[in-house]
Amino acid sequence: MMKTEGTSDPEAPDADQTQPPDSIVEPAQAAASKPRWKGRLARIILGVILAAFLYTTWQIVSINRYGFRDDGRSADCAIILGTAAWHNKPSPVFKERINHAIKLYQEGRVKALVLTGGYGKGASFSESQVARTYCLERGIPAEALFLETKSQTTVENLTEAKKLLVAEGFRTALIVSDPWHLKRGVLVAQRRGIDAYQSGTETSRYESSKSRRQFVMRELYLYHVFLLFGR
Repeated sequence: MMKTEGTSDPEAPDADQTQPPDSIVEPAQAAASKPRWKGRLARIILGVILAAFLYTTWQIVSINRYGFRDDGRSADCAIILGTAAWHNKPSPVFKERINHAIKLYQEGRVKALVLTGGYGKGASFSESQVARTYCLERGIPAEALFLETKSQTTVENLTEAKKLLVAEGFRTALIVSDPWHLKRGVLVAQRRGIDAYQSGTETSRYESSKSRRQFVMRELYLYHVFLLFGR
């Protein structure tokens, strides 16, 4: 029997069934693209974390090494960064800094000492006054000592020291402090227009690994605060 025109073959596949409906294709595509998007995001996050870890490690190593480099250069003066004084006596940490600056003067590497540090809470003497008395007792002539009594922070130490350098015509300076303090200290000094170089203490009262680690991490934080915000 001949098929009449327009009659469909019951055994022929329905044209509408040869392709999956859109409702099936779209979820399949979405399911395939979603894992790829998550994978890219995970790789980006992992890359950021790795970069941050490497940068932090590099900065910690740099802070640890920087202050131990001393090429023996001379300068017009040494700037002693202030720290705690105990009434009219320097704290052990401050004493090491002053002793190192005195040695620089005695060796002829500097011709003057710039003493920084203001008054602590309730203190009768500024840190710089305590340092001056300590230096005088060890034979440093008064005319070689210059001090400011206003500063409370490293940034303020060097801001006030800059004024003394300008007034006295000093052009170059060795920044004296604990080695881990000097990467930030020299950066601050240079940003204040001082031709500055590091000269770290050869001994330190930060003797335990814990105290040194805390010092380094604090310096890591404050270095970047100054780098980003100038304070």
